[in-house]
Amino acid sequence: MPAGYQDLYLEKGATFTSQLTLTDNNGLPYNLNNFNVFSYARTSYISANVALQFTANVVNANSGVLQLSANAATTANVVPNAVNKLVYDVILQDTTGSGNITRVLEGQIFVSPSVSLPY
Repeated sequence: MPAGYQDLYLEKGATFTSQLTLTDNNGLPYNLNNFNVFSYARTSYISANVALQFTANVVNANSGVLQLSANAATTANVVPNAVNKLVYDVILQDTTGSGNITRVLEGQIFVSPSVSLPY
């Protein structure tokens, strides 16, 4: 199954939380039982440096709901590319013994800089 696509919006220096519902090719909820979730953002797909590591948690495994989050101190340190964007993906790792890795979601993160916070 190819990874889904969804853009995210992040306000630099503010707490970020986004709940996402993963569905399969038939529109049914992705079963997230027995998976670890990982999500990283970079300034480009070929960048070696991680710009942001999300805290990724399964909220409702049977309904395919997960949450990506980052605290305000973490988002304050985000350095996007020249057009204030990052790219990200969400990876699932099977915990039942196979260890299979599946890339289930990707997209761009539009970063809104702050004019009020001191940095």
